Amino acid sequence: MASTRRRPPRRRVWPKIRLLLLVCVVAAGATALYPVWKAANPDPPELKVRYRTDTPATAAAAKPSFEVFNDTKKALPLSDVTLRYYFTADGTPGPSSYAFNCVNAAFGCSHVAGRVVAMDKATDTADHYLEVRFTAGAGSLKSGANSKGIDLQLFRTDHKRLKQSDDRSFDAEMTSYKEAKKVTAYKRGVLAWGEEPDGTKASDEKKASAKAAALPAPPAGVLFDDFTYQGPKDPALFKHGWLVRTSEGGPGIENTWSADGVTFPTAKGALADGQVLNLRASTDGTESGTKQASLGTKNREFRNGTYAARIHFSDDPAKGEGGDHVNQTFYTIGGSGKTYSELDNEYMPNGGWGRLGPKLDTVSWYDHKSNDRVYKTTNKSLDGWHTMMITVEDDVVTYRMDGEKLFSSDGKYAPRSGMSVNFNHWFIDLPFKGDRTWDMKVDWLYYNANEPLSAKQVQSAVDGFTDEGMNYFDTVRESR
Repeated sequence: MASTRRRPPRRRVWPKIRLLLLVCVVAAGATALYPVWKAANPDPPELKVRYRTDTPATAAAAKPSFEVFNDTKKALPLSDVTLRYYFTADGTPGPSSYAFNCVNAAFGCSHVAGRVVAMDKATDTADHYLEVRFTAGAGSLKSGANSKGIDLQLFRTDHKRLKQSDDRSFDAEMTSYKEAKKVTAYKRGVLAWGEEPDGTKASDEKKASAKAAALPAPPAGVLFDDFTYQGPKDPALFKHGWLVRTSEGGPGIENTWSADGVTFPTAKGALADGQVLNLRASTDGTESGTKQASLGTKNREFRNGTYAARIHFSDDPAKGEGGDHVNQTFYTIGGSGKTYSELDNEYMPNGGWGRLGPKLDTVSWYDHKSNDRVYKTTNKSLDGWHTMMITVEDDVVTYRMDGEKLFSSDGKYAPRSGMSVNFNHWFIDLPFKGDRTWDMKVDWLYYNANEPLSAKQVQSAVDGFTDEGMNYFDTVRESR
């Protein structure tokens, strides 16, 4: 029987090759079309920013208010978030200087920091931006949570009105919160929301970046303020715990306390944005023509620790004839009766109460009614800037100027209650007729309830705060 040869099975090579070619073609097409598909179907944003304002195009200040939404399934630390509000600086021949403050935030303005930055490449609607950051103390947003309103003010330090019509992030029609793509937000330095002036979007494959820098929570038991305000009616001034005195009474020429003398101009020698608190005492030599100025904390919560302020004392009037018995004062006061407490730095360039000037009285009080006090007089001119300090520890009060010890008191002359912190500028008397005005400037106030500090330690702390854009915080009130 003849044998039958088996044919080898036909190898199905071509169908496999055709399938492979088809897969390659599809993959190549998908790769080519991915950018188009990605542009039409971007990843959902990790966060959203909504914006509103209540100002017209021309206003004393821009008033942007923001809400940050966490659209992820994880908690979002606000310290990871940076916001940028874009605007065009006004002013001729060059752009004016700008400053900002925080009026209100659910987690507290003590945890909001900001700085105004000039852009490297200007556009028709933006050459600067306000960059807003949050400290670790601002907390975290839970999944789906909203920060609630973060109310800010942006203004010129010369206090002239703003023109906002050419500001990229401004929209007068957004009087209620709406999503704002012209306000950008960054998460850990990476663009996460909005569109930058150059057209870069958060959904772009090549992410735009901002410098990511952690902002620590402000230290506990500390008040710092560099007086970045618009004027005596600035809502942030009251929100931050300050009161402009307009009440009746003394010292000085009674019932002449006026808000008109409380302003916040720029001044040579000032730190940060150059703004200062200016207290102007003015008179024509009559009681009716006299105005005195005072600013103080509305709460009396300060006792032990370190008080420091950088103050510009004046030996000469800003206008008019010199020689007035003016008193330029940095002091604390509180309690009554057996708890009465008062600590004074009183500079009198022309003396007062029958004693010649220039002189500085450092005074610790026990009882005001019986004039029970101890003091030391430093007889020299203090015209110019000085860092004035008071430390209170273990019932010992020490006064220093520019790091040099001036005077100490103890025992019953130590504070027995919480006190307010105040700056006054007033006339002891009115020796002659004629118009004149006197100015006293304050660059910043620093209080630390925790410990006595040296002048170098205070200055180092102040420099650190201003470098981070922390122009105000008060963790003394937060801790109570």
